[in-house]
Formats: sequence, structure tokens, C-alpha cells
Amino acid sequence: MRRTLHIGGLELESPVMLAPMAGYTDLPFRLIVRSFGGLGLAFTEMLSPPSVMRGREKRVKFLVATSPQDKPLGWQIYGKDPALLADAARWLADRGAPLIDVNMGCPQKKISGKGAGAGLLRKPDLAVEIARRVVEAVKVPVTVKIRLGWDNAQTAVDLAKEFEKLGVAAITVHGRTRVQKFEGKSDWEAIGNVRAAVDKVPVIANGDVVSVESARDVFRITGCAGIMLGRQPIKEPWIIRDIARDLNGEPPLPPPDARQRFELMMRHFQMCSDMYGEKQTVLHFRKWVPQYLKGRSVARPMLAALQQVKDAAELKARLMEVMM
Repeated sequence: MRRTLHIGGLELESPVMLAPMAGYTDLPFRLIVRSFGGLGLAFTEMLSPPSVMRGREKRVKFLVATSPQDKPLGWQIYGKDPALLADAARWLADRGAPLIDVNMGCPQKKISGKGAGAGLLRKPDLAVEIARRVVEAVKVPVTVKIRLGWDNAQTAVDLAKEFEKLGVAAITVHGRTRVQKFEGKSDWEAIGNVRAAVDKVPVIANGDVVSVESARDVFRITGCAGIMLGRQPIKEPWIIRDIARDLNGEPPLPPPDARQRFELMMRHFQMCSDMYGEKQTVLHFRKWVPQYLKGRSVARPMLAALQQVKDAAELKARLMEVMM
């Protein structure tokens, strides 16, 4: 029996989601992950309301880029001004966004240090007011992504209860505090406490889901309705497919072999070129090269040389030599 998930009026074909990650989950990468199947929901990178609505930043057109194949897609906004976030949610919903997600979990100092993202966990009343204003502003489902707290796990429990009262459609909980950032282990039992604190709103578990086995464990320990993967799909874009198949009782598929990985990488490169232009993509792709080479024996000097290449043809030739 296929396992699905409802978030408000939105039915997802899978309870496995791809987390929004600044600098990584752009349209080309989302399409790469979707190509394997099993993905219930993906998200845009974090969107700054002033930048999106006024279009002042050059990157905005890339941040909001999507396609008919990129569905369903949640649009994630961040900030600390309730009125501005409500306006942004309304602006996006009016342009077809089927789901709005509010980021209250980003631990990066340039975000949380200014009171947005995980910084809102230090001001629970403001976090609740933001959720209320956004929910009231739109008719589409509104979800919230949080951490356990700034420095303790009780914050997430308290906020979840308030969010449920407001009509938030789902709550994603990363199993670390802001103080932890990405250190230590994700506390799945603490996520389970959040799930137990609410009656109806689905809780999505996030943090340290890196395999089919860990996905099974997080569902068992937390009792969550769904899971969200962040860093692992960057290394293995097919991991979401594998987890979704396992949830549906389907047999595993073999991971891509060397040739398939190379072809996948070249397809990713071409999609980025179509979007950003070839010259910019050569630079943009430097962060992806080490990810596609994970698990392969590549000498450090060779890896360093690959990340200095400035010509697309040379990069493709060198990658073929290394990967094949």
C-alpha cells in the first residue's frame, strides 16, 4: 500500500521531502532529485520577502524559478516582520504557490543573529504572531520549519501547540537546537515529544536521516507523519527514492554505477547551463564536483585541480577521466 501524506488540502504521493537548502536546492537540483521518483514535496531556497516582491536582487529570478515538472513545490520565506511576511505569502500565493513555509530554524549567524530563522525561537511570542499573520493572509496551506529551540527542546513543544491552534498545516522539526547548529546527533525522541504534544497537525522529522535504515528508525521513534532530508540527497540524489520505495514495501534498486553517475552529473551540469549560462555554471558547479565524487578514490591534487577549471569542455573531459 502506497504511503501518502496530506498537508491541508494538498495530497502528497510520498511522506518523504527534500529540505530547502540555500545554495543547493535550486530548480536544476530539485529536478534531478525528482527524476528518481519518490519525492513528496520540495521547497525553494529561502526567500527574502523584500527581494522577492521588489525583484531587486539579480539572484531572485533564479531563486523563484520553477517548471511544470517541479511540483508540488513549497515556497519558503523568512524574516522577523509579521506584516511583511504576510504580504510576501499573499504575493506568492497570488502567483500560484500551493504551499507557504515559514523558516524559523535556520541557524546561520547572518540569519538567526538578526532575529530571523532560528532567532525567532528566542522570541516565541513573535514566532506565534508571524504564524498567525501568515495563516490569515492566504488560503493555501502554511507550514513552519523550526528547531527544538534556541538552547532547549521545550520551545518546540510549546510552539507546536500554539501553531496547531492557529491552523498551521504541518510543522517540520529539526532535532537540534540552534546552539548545536549541526553538531551532535539529531534528537529524534525530542521530535517525538513535539508530535505527542499536538493532536491533528502533522509533524515532519528532520535531521540525520541518511539511509533507508535511519528513515525506518525515525518513523518508529518519533511517530512522525513524514520525514525531510537535507544534506544526504546532495551526496546521493536517489536516497529519497530508496526510502520511499522501502516505505511502500517495494524492493530496493541498485545505486547508479559509474557511467550513470557521470551521465547524471552531465545532465545536472546542462540544466544549470541552461539556467545560469555555461560560464557561470562552471563556477557554480565547483561545489557539486566533490559531492558527485563521494566514495571514489580521487587524489586531493586532482580534486583541487577540478575545482579550478574555468572551461566547460575541459571540466567535462576531466570528470570523464576521473569518473569512468
